[in-house]
Amino acid sequence: MIRNTQQKLEKGNGAPFLIWGYTTICVSLIVWYLFSATGDPRWNYLWFLILIIGAPVTFLWNRKQVKGVKTYIDKVIGYIWLAFGISGVIVSSVAIFFYWPLPILFIIVLLMGTGVVITGLVIRFKPIVFAGLGGILLSTLCLFVKGVDSILIFAAIFLVMMVIPGHILYYKGRKQ
Repeated sequence: MIRNTQQKLEKGNGAPFLIWGYTTICVSLIVWYLFSATGDPRWNYLWFLILIIGAPVTFLWNRKQVKGVKTYIDKVIGYIWLAFGISGVIVSSVAIFFYWPLPILFIIVLLMGTGVVITGLVIRFKPIVFAGLGGILLSTLCLFVKGVDSILIFAAIFLVMMVIPGHILYYKGRKQ
């Protein structure tokens, strides 16, 4: 079951990691640029583009994949990401709409890093585990780097935590 799930991720070339990782990085850089250039905090509403872009692209990608048996492990990973995704949206929405001064970038990296670690542990794929642990450890940088430049740290962490392991899965999948 675990090997089947790992093979599905590999055959899918780590697409979910790449979709969400690159989407997060691109939106982060857009928000950073616009906020830096104007100083207008309303650009923070653009963070919702991550969900607006990532969810349909993931949905469309999943529809194009060859359907196989959906194992219990596949379902568990789906539920893990659903729970972490909903948590991230709720915390982000509270911070943005109620103007709570939460360390939102730190919280989101911590949440997503934990999801990455759990995914790696469930499928027994060490590069994903280490990438998630790296993300969790690096999340503290978002507490120390203040202001708009913390967004650049956030984007760099997503590179380490999502994009690099996604490419590792891609290359591993191509070899098979």
